Parts: sequence; C-alpha cells; structure tokens
Amino acid sequence: MEIGNWKLKIRARAFPVVLTLILVSGIRYPVSAQTTHLSADGLAWTGGMNACQFCEIDLNLDGTMDLLLFDRQGNRLIPLVYEGPAGSVNYHPDTSYRSSFPDLHDWVVTADYDCDGRMDLFTYGLGGIRVFRNISGSSLTFQLITTMLTSWYYTGYIGILVTPVDYPAISDLDGDGDLDILTFFGLGSFVEYHQNLSMEHYGSCDSLDFRLEDNCWGKFKESEGSNKITLNADCPTAFHDSRLTSHVLRLTSYDKHTGSTMLALDLNGDGLKDLVLGDVDFPNLIALFNGGTPDTAFMVAYDTLFPSGTAPVDLFDFPVPSSVDADHDGLKDLLISSFNPQFTIPDDFRSSWYYQNTGSETHPDYTYQTNRFLQDQMIDVGSGSYPVLYDLDGDGLTDLLIGCWGRYDSSYYQEGILKSVHTGRISYYRNTGNPWSPVFTYQTDDLGSLSSLRLTGLYPAFGDLNGDGMKDLIIGQDDGTLAYFGNRAPGSYPPDFLPPVWKYQGIDVGENSTPQLFDFDSDGLADLIIGEKNGNLNYYRNTGTEEQPHFTFITDSLGKVNVTNYNLSYSGYSVPCFFRDGSGSEQLLVGGEEGKVWYFEDIPADPETSYQESTLLYSLITGSPFPVTCGWRTAPAIGHLTDSLWFDLVVGNYAGGLNYFSQAASPDVLLRISVAPQPSRQSFRIYPNPAHQYIFISPLPSLSNQHLRVEILNLFGQTLRREWMEPGKSLSIGLLPNGLYLVTLTDPSGTINFTPQKLVVSR
Repeated sequence: MEIGNWKLKIRARAFPVVLTLILVSGIRYPVSAQTTHLSADGLAWTGGMNACQFCEIDLNLDGTMDLLLFDRQGNRLIPLVYEGPAGSVNYHPDTSYRSSFPDLHDWVVTADYDCDGRMDLFTYGLGGIRVFRNISGSSLTFQLITTMLTSWYYTGYIGILVTPVDYPAISDLDGDGDLDILTFFGLGSFVEYHQNLSMEHYGSCDSLDFRLEDNCWGKFKESEGSNKITLNADCPTAFHDSRLTSHVLRLTSYDKHTGSTMLALDLNGDGLKDLVLGDVDFPNLIALFNGGTPDTAFMVAYDTLFPSGTAPVDLFDFPVPSSVDADHDGLKDLLISSFNPQFTIPDDFRSSWYYQNTGSETHPDYTYQTNRFLQDQMIDVGSGSYPVLYDLDGDGLTDLLIGCWGRYDSSYYQEGILKSVHTGRISYYRNTGNPWSPVFTYQTDDLGSLSSLRLTGLYPAFGDLNGDGMKDLIIGQDDGTLAYFGNRAPGSYPPDFLPPVWKYQGIDVGENSTPQLFDFDSDGLADLIIGEKNGNLNYYRNTGTEEQPHFTFITDSLGKVNVTNYNLSYSGYSVPCFFRDGSGSEQLLVGGEEGKVWYFEDIPADPETSYQESTLLYSLITGSPFPVTCGWRTAPAIGHLTDSLWFDLVVGNYAGGLNYFSQAASPDVLLRISVAPQPSRQSFRIYPNPAHQYIFISPLPSLSNQHLRVEILNLFGQTLRREWMEPGKSLSIGLLPNGLYLVTLTDPSGTINFTPQKLVVSR
C-alpha cells in the first residue's frame, strides 16, 4: 500500500496448514443493528474517526485537560474541549485551535517533559522524534526544541530511531521525575531504554539528555514473524566498530521489526512500569508485567487478552493504547484505536474503544464501555465519505445523502497476510427542518440495500434518467464503471430500485469513478462529469433525450483540471461538484487525494478551455477566508441550506465523516447509532462428503427461494470456486484435486451467518 511516497510493508506470517480453520472461524460477518436516537449537533460534523491517537492537553488554558485527537489517516487534528461536569464524557470540537499546532504527521504523544504543568509535543520526524515545548501564555503556543531527539549510544550522540510504524512509550520509567523513552530497535525485536539524565546531571527535569541504558529492556523479545512474546530472552550484545560513527547492535539473529505500539504504566500498583504492547497485523493488546526493579526491568508474565475481563481488545488492526482521564473522575482510563495508516485494513466503524478505570489510581481496573467512543456522536459512514445534497423525497427540502468507499465487514489471513473486507453503501439523512434551518434526520445507512452487492467506492448521482418523473440512481465504483438503478417507486420515498444495469452505456474511466449529473452545456439535458483516480475530469455530453439519454464521450481532460499533487502521490482521486451561482454562472469544486478543495469560478462553455483555480471560495460561503482542512480524499458538496444568498459547503474525507462550512450555525443532526451484536450462526450440510464430482447444499426452508454465495477455499485460504446457487441445487467440483477444503456460505442480505464446513474430495 502506498500513501503518498511512503510505503508500509506488512509482514508475512508463515502459518502452518493446521491454522486454516482459524482463518475461517475468525472471519467477522456483517451484523444486524439495534438502534437508538440522539441529537449530535456538537460532534456530528467533526469529520469521522478511523485511526486515532488520544492525547491530553489543555487547549483553552483553563487548567482542565482537554483532548487532542490525531487521526493518522489524513494527519487530521481534532481539538476537543472538555465541557464537564466532572465524571461525564462531554466534549465539543473547536477547530480554531488547529492553527496553534505545528505540522504533525504519523504519530504524536503529549507529555510534560519540563515539569511546568503544560503538555509538550513529541512527534515523528525523519526517522526519529521531533519535540515542541509548550510555551503557552495567553494563548496556546509551541516552540520547536529539536527536529531529531538524540541519545548517547556508547561513544556518541545519534538520533533515537523511531519509525513511522512505531509508537514509543514516553514515561518516567525509573521514578526520578524526568521522562524516559522506550522504542523498538529498528532491526530487531527488542526494546531500547533511553534514560533521561536530566535529574542526574542538572537536578531538574527540564532537559532532554538521553543515554541508551539498556538495549533489551525487560529482557523479553517479540517474534519477528508474529506478536509472540518470549520472556527471559537471549538479548543482543553491543559492540562499537571504529570505522563507524555510530554504534551497531550485533544480534544473535538478524531479526526484522515491522511495527509496534507501546504504553508504559503501572498496572498492579507495585511502583514498576509495566508495558502494554500492540502489533501490526493483530487485533489484540498484550500486557507485560514487570517483576524487576526501577533500574532494571524484567518481565515475568504477560496477558494476551488485555484488558482481562468480558471484552478484551479485539480491533483489526494494530491497536494503539492511550492513558487518558476521559471522564474527568481523577482516574486514567484506556482509549484505543488503530495505528494502521493503510486505507483498506482497519476497522473504520468501531475504531474507538473506551475502557473506564473503575479501580483506583494505583490499581486500575479497566471496564469496557464502548467501541465507538465519541464516534457514535458523529456522522461516520466508514471509509471514504461522498456527500450529495439532493431532495430525494420531493418535499422541497434538500436532503443529505452520503456514499462511502466501504465500511469494515471482516478480517482474515490469506497465506499469512492480513486482509480485510469493506462494503460500500449509501446513507440517507432526510431534511426534517425548514428551508433555512435544516435538520438532518437519519433514515438509513443502506439506501436500496446496496450493501448486498458487496461493492466498494459507491459514489451516488441522482436524477430522472427515463422521463417517468421518478428519481433514478447512478453509482460510481472502484472499478471505474457506472451502474444504473432505475426507480419504479410511484411515490417519492423510499425508492424501489430495479436490478442494476452494470457498465452503464459502456462508460469506464479506469478506477474510482465519481459521477455527477449536471447540465454542463445548458441544453436542458443532464450530462455526466466523472472524476477518477488519476485526478482528471471526464465529460460525457447527453446527446439523447429526456426519456432516452445517451452519453457521448467528449474529453477526459475537462478544463485541463488535474488535482494530483505528484509530490505526495501519483493519484488524484478527483471528485467533481459543478453548481451555478446566483447569476447562473457555472462554478466548480473538486476534491482530491491531497485533502484540499479546488475552486474554479465562471466556467467557460468550451470544455477544452483550461480552467484557472480561484482562491475566492470563501466569498461564496462566509465572506472571509477560512481553512478547509478535512483530511485525505476530500469530496465536496455545496448548496443553499441556510440562506438564499450564501452557500453552505459540506466536505467528506477518507475518515468517513463530514465537515460543514457556513456563515450560519451547523445544522442539527439526529443520528441513529448502530449497536452491532454478533448474530447467531446457522449450520448447513454438504453431501455427499467425501465427494466425487458434485456436491449439494442441504435445503434451508427459511432461504428456499434465495440465491446464496458458495465459496470453496483451499488450506491456504485461497478461493478456488465462487458460485451463486440455490439450496438443493448441485455444484460441480470435478476440477478440484483430491484433498481437504473449506466451504463457506454467504447470505447476501447479511442477516444470517453460516458456520464454514469441511469438504473432502476423494476419487
């Protein structure tokens, strides 16, 4: 996976064949949702959460700790001010504090290194740690202290190595009052302990004077091929080569370290710092317990189901823990999200786990509360939100529809490589307010049950495409084609879509098609403008009629627009939004991979003319400049929601949420929050078994008229056959060689889970 110019190499797991049953039994299936209603106008437009780190910091300098959420999928800063009362979880976003922070990327830790009561910033920079000191007076202010934090490695100072796939532990490990650092050695499975000698050398904690004290802290090893822990490990020895200017570690085996997260805290009240460890490719946290001394750590036990209890962490993938007093009751709680920057791996919908400390300060007891902490108060559709403003129900009020690239369904290992399944869908929020005071009320997160099609990259465009007065649907997809869904519902809502017409009119723009229906040439017929992965815009003119549209390709470089920033990525992921201002002049917004919203004003009628980017978007919305900072892969929608003159701007991003920009207050949102219990599984029978040429699936009365998806997998998790069949019908297996296989059965509605069955082919 490439993000910009940076690649994350996921380690391969060498699973033995006997673990294949774990592969299938570990699949997470879609679930039915129970729902509750609440008003969430405070956090609703925060922009969603995918892979967050939670940091305590006093934003408004009132003496009370607030929260800084840092979502590494887009390097998004979400400042949240605590409103109280103490003992409650009550925050509101305040984007004005974003400008107070320096550029942060990959990871951030807040910690008070100079003991002045203000949280400083430790963050990633060029293979090491940058440090910003909090020098706030009347306003939140930071000062750069170093771009590379160094430590004494035997014979000289060099930078402390922390990779972008490691989250270090920054804590007072020896109890002397200054902050020490734990980080994995870049080529090995051992933890380095960098002791801060500020107290020893200067008698105060206000310096950053580090020395590598131990290259095998805790005397444990994490396996190079998994998250397996070895206690009392054979630690590496250090040597110095006079030909080199830095030290090198001679490892007993040349291990490769590929990413871990760490949190150091005392879990059992013995005065020693224990360690909570997360690992790439795994959903759990491991707690290691320190039985050594403050000067010499020695891990004596570990718990792979931390926090122990009814709900240990089970978050695909790569959990990162934070110790934060989330409810301000005086006790540090545990907040957990994903540390994986990859777009297609982590759980993006249940990605914020909250464990309340119901014990004490010295003996914490972490009790599970939710896996959607704060996320359940936001519009958050999963990954890749594509907002569309459209009056779907025909009541004269503009509704909010949100396509999404995909919502997390499940994870599995295929030949030792972690894979995840995401499913695209369309959410619908009906406007139940009035013409200038909208209220968006949740109706469904799966309009038309499109999730049953198991597609990704769903971008919706609505319009009457057959002249029958009903609102049809075109969707863009990951594969670059379009699908057309005619609407046969005689009323306005809900739509009753006909079966899809795939590869509609043969249109294929490559990858990630994002269509908009807009009368570009002002002839009374809706044309198609389609964005795509390459960052350009495709124009298809409607040369047909209202009853029978025909979209004729004109150009794949409309306005010579290309939103790709080649300094960051080779992809643009353009998302067009044409509109007309009060004078009828055509305007254009384009979202893209980089995270900005491009604005082109007064579009000429000639599609071959080069459009010139404008910086005056704010003049349509607020009248004064404002930053549009929404994260990667922006998708804009614009309309008159609160005023007949001023426009309102809604911007989606890859974190799955929305940001709202307007001269008026943000509209109220009535969310329906999904609580996702695991449905019970149903078994099925394969016969004959062992089989020779054909197999049958036992009849299932409740699904007797439905087609089910049957997949046959080998013992490496590879899908060899995938068919749609009715229960009781035969399936040919004549081409499968003798051996043991696994058969999975999938209900397209997602309401029933089936337990996979073993199949023996023998001839």
